[in-house]
Amino acid sequence: MQTLLDLTQLNPQQKDNLIRSLQQQVQDLTSQLAELQARRNLNSQNSSKPPSSDGLDKPKPKPRSLRKPSERNTGGQKGHTGQTLAPVTEPDRVVEHAPPECCDACQRKLGTPVVVESRQVFDLPTLAYEVTEHRVMESVCTCGKAHRGQFPENVTASVQYGPAAQAAMVHLNQNHMLPLKRTATLMDELFGLSVSEATVLKASIEAAERLTPTVDAIGQAFLKQPTVHADETGLRVVTKLHWMHVLATKSLTWVACHAKRGGVAFEELGILPKFNGTLIHDGWKPYRALSCSHGLCNAHHLRELTYVFEELKQEWAGDLIEVLTHADHLNNTNCADGKVPDYADPKYCQEVMDLRTLYEAILNEGDKVNPRVVASGKRGITKQSKAANLIGRLRDYADDVWRFMEQPNVPFTNNIAEQAVRMPKVKQKVSGCFRTTQGADTFCTIRSYLATMHKQGARLFDSLVNTFRGSPPQPNLG
Repeated sequence: MQTLLDLTQLNPQQKDNLIRSLQQQVQDLTSQLAELQARRNLNSQNSSKPPSSDGLDKPKPKPRSLRKPSERNTGGQKGHTGQTLAPVTEPDRVVEHAPPECCDACQRKLGTPVVVESRQVFDLPTLAYEVTEHRVMESVCTCGKAHRGQFPENVTASVQYGPAAQAAMVHLNQNHMLPLKRTATLMDELFGLSVSEATVLKASIEAAERLTPTVDAIGQAFLKQPTVHADETGLRVVTKLHWMHVLATKSLTWVACHAKRGGVAFEELGILPKFNGTLIHDGWKPYRALSCSHGLCNAHHLRELTYVFEELKQEWAGDLIEVLTHADHLNNTNCADGKVPDYADPKYCQEVMDLRTLYEAILNEGDKVNPRVVASGKRGITKQSKAANLIGRLRDYADDVWRFMEQPNVPFTNNIAEQAVRMPKVKQKVSGCFRTTQGADTFCTIRSYLATMHKQGARLFDSLVNTFRGSPPQPNLG
């Protein structure tokens, strides 16, 4: 244990030096304590941590919306037709409930009944599989030559599952993320069709093989898009960490699995290195190496600024949140009803310039609160505070932060890619991991197709049925 100094042995100058040293130590320790406490309070609402990391041992943070309040009342708006169960003009079955033949008061026979009221019940018919037997017929000509019919091209075995049954297995397992065992159980309970887990797996592999050319075309279609969203997330494959790479637009989704996360994966997957449009992402460094223009996800910036404002108590971060959310609101107003802002309009340009000037001024205020640590001369990068690093990124890549205000089709956030990641993460939570690389690739192929078709308004089950019939519906790649 360190002994205390005998202050009586120190002269005034030594005491002054000691006080200054202790003050500096208190200041450093206070700063470190505040940083550690703030770091402990990191969650999915004020950082890029996923919601799953919030844990169950502490209350889940209440979601805080940064949107401006709408002038509209809550609920359905005037003129909105809504959706409710409505009667149909041609029911599939009619059940008539007639009155008794005679009057219960005078016993006279009643006249012909007429319909005075009707009620309709929407229900499911009895679900059951049906077996179709294909029989090849043979005829013999008077000359003695035999002529035989042909089985349909897709009937290749003495006993097999049909397109609708296979589509149902894939739909439940790959689109609704049910495990193999539960998928097989549901096939039995819903349709009375007993299938094994291996059968479900085989159907998924066959679907992926049939859909591979279509998914390859989806991937190549991204090269012609003006704006593409990108994201990546960890994926467990055979107990090892792999990475799921996602590209997305409003109408297309492409998903692929790779053992690497960065540039090596980009090169081997073969799409991003050839892309020349604007890539929207979260600022991860390997994206920077790509030779395209960039737009940054401001939802990430708002979360980080929320952390600095609420946990580190720095007012400049709150001011910057106001500026960015106001810019987003202004951009949404200018883009209302499908309009495209006139980026050459002097008034609009002046609005953007004023916002960017205010943006720079607020960052300068942040610099005063978070002075950068001077390099010590040692090798490596000098560690800066979290707030100082955020200020540096926001200043160095300011053009990418503001791309949404200055270029058409560039949104404020990277939500389109993050939404594309969400359901595959659900799959991992349900399954734990993929047992084989082929299983991961199968899932990514089918997910790419189904997510794209869903965005384009297709009925996914019907699309899968037609896939097993040999003619998968093709998405619009424009």
